[in-house]
Amino acid sequence: MHCVWIFLKNGLKGWSTNMKAFILPLACLTFAATPVIASDKADEYDYLATPRADQLADLQDQDRDGVINARDLCPDTPSTAEIDNDGCGTYVKTSQQMQIRVLFANDSDKINPVFRKQIKEMSEFLKLYPSTSIELQGYASRTGNAEHNLDLSKRRANNVREMLIGYGIAQSRVRIVGFGDSALANEGTDEVSHALNRRVVASVVGYKGDVKEEWTIFTSIPKAKK
Repeated sequence: MHCVWIFLKNGLKGWSTNMKAFILPLACLTFAATPVIASDKADEYDYLATPRADQLADLQDQDRDGVINARDLCPDTPSTAEIDNDGCGTYVKTSQQMQIRVLFANDSDKINPVFRKQIKEMSEFLKLYPSTSIELQGYASRTGNAEHNLDLSKRRANNVREMLIGYGIAQSRVRIVGFGDSALANEGTDEVSHALNRRVVASVVGYKGDVKEEWTIFTSIPKAKK
């Protein structure tokens, strides 16, 4: 329609019919082939700046256990431990028993130095299992009156308690009880039997979880029991 408008504007009078039939399509063809140059302004857009994301969670993994710091409940997990979803090592519960047996001289509550090592080892055991406590049970031989023997058995147990406290065990973890001569270890009346009855004993079972190690290609498989 544009090419027709051009010829109408310039006038077609005086042109022969054959000339019009030739010139008009040519003009239209020329107009159609003319390139259209777009304005640079047509390509201008308002661009929005890319928003900056604030990192709220700590995505680092400081102990390298595969759980990010933001949800790691155990930040110091051993490197070889098998890890759960909270970043903590899985545990296998084990138990160990420790006993002491301290003997005393007749009518005495003094601890013989030979038993100090045994009491120290008990203190180390209690430190290894901090959730445990100990009950020291004092006894006496059946010589003298029952009231005196009961008091003597308590003093014996208390002296062992004081030594454990001296090795760093909290007072609240050590309880004493005296039985006097009511529970004899040996019913004999000879000196050996009396010596075995003058005692302080205790037995503690400690529970502790051992970290279960992660399986690797170097993990050895225990041999099956026959």
